[in-house]
Amino acid sequence: MSLHVRFTLLYTILLGSILLLFGGLVYGLVSLVLINNIDSTLQKTSSDLVSLLKINSGEQFDPRSISNYEPTANILIQVWGTNQELQISRPTDWKDALDQNAWASGSTNFSTATVENLHLRVLTTPLTSLRGPAGILQVGVNLSLMDMIQKTLSNILIYLTIVAMVVTFVVSWFVTKRALSPLTTMTNIATQITSADDLSRRIPTQDFHDDEVGRLVLAFNKTLERLEKLFGSQQRFLADVSHELRTPLTVIKGNIGIIRKFGVDEESMVGIDSEVDRLTRMVGDLLLLNQAESGSLSLDFVKVDLGSVLVEVMQQMVVLARGKVKLELVSIDQVIINGDQDRIKQVFLNLISNAITYTPKKGLVEVKLQKENGQAVFSVKDSGPGISPDDLPHIFERFYRGDKSRQHTATSGFGLGLSIARWITEKHGGKIEVESQPGQGTTFRVYFPLVES
Repeated sequence: MSLHVRFTLLYTILLGSILLLFGGLVYGLVSLVLINNIDSTLQKTSSDLVSLLKINSGEQFDPRSISNYEPTANILIQVWGTNQELQISRPTDWKDALDQNAWASGSTNFSTATVENLHLRVLTTPLTSLRGPAGILQVGVNLSLMDMIQKTLSNILIYLTIVAMVVTFVVSWFVTKRALSPLTTMTNIATQITSADDLSRRIPTQDFHDDEVGRLVLAFNKTLERLEKLFGSQQRFLADVSHELRTPLTVIKGNIGIIRKFGVDEESMVGIDSEVDRLTRMVGDLLLLNQAESGSLSLDFVKVDLGSVLVEVMQQMVVLARGKVKLELVSIDQVIINGDQDRIKQVFLNLISNAITYTPKKGLVEVKLQKENGQAVFSVKDSGPGISPDDLPHIFERFYRGDKSRQHTATSGFGLGLSIARWITEKHGGKIEVESQPGQGTTFRVYFPLVES
């Protein structure tokens, strides 16, 4: 059963139940009021008759004592003796007892009975004299008018309930259909997207109001946008991994072919070893990124002296830069932060090695570590070809390397180092920035919060 039908039935049944409950209360209240009015009339009539009735010398009730009494219309009167003999009756031709069970109770009571096809409300009152019980007085009234009123009222309430439920069903059908039409549109578009694998489609928002459904449409569009980016990123990731694996595997396969044909030689073995190292580094970087994104990579935060870490890194990078570029430590301050020393060292190594790799021979790489505005600032500036404005927003993406701005070499990386560096920096509460213009070099700046004094 669709949501449209369920909502319609729910509203209809709910309104019908409320109307039935309300109608039952109205019917009961009206019936109670009518019965109370009838009972009050019977009590007054009975009280008047008891005060007027007299017993003659023959121990019989004298009809003349109430001959001048004019009761309310439709009132039936019967006076019975102790021997269950009818002594007075109005109308006179009425011989049957208004209530056959009147003698059983022995007390004043109201009852409802059907006599000669008439529905009667009867008040039975015991009569006494100085000598003891003298008989009973029965006063009754025909309930045909009340029955007619009750029947008419019940019919009106039932018909009104049916009409109201029908109207509610029709109105709810169209209102819920209109209210749920955006969900139908969303379902159709989602089905089309699934069948066509086209995540670029969006639900039009101009037809929706600023309500729950409108906000749902906006959230759905944002989800589609996010899925499109993730799907595209996944496709690019698979393509980049395939591309990066192809080159070292081709080199390894070529060297193996040479070894098979000409025998083992040092150059082929060195080439295979170099490419295996490259594959090992790439797999290690991929595992590190996967652990970082899944949350399984933990960081050991301690107080770290960035100056000592930088000096250690510079000693390693001097070997890499020797004979190619000039590596210069321009300034270094004593800076203490809370962080994971090994991961911070990895950031320094990535950025400095990138600068050395992409700086042409006889170029200059400048490294600084300073305090600025309550932060530790590590910067690396190279004199390389720079990065184009089109590539600059993407350099922290996995496997991204701007072909137009930087030259690939045998020692160049896989485009994972900057992604790792940004993740480590952000996990330390810092940020990483880059400034670059084609032909004027590139500068990376990493900001870390200082340890509180």
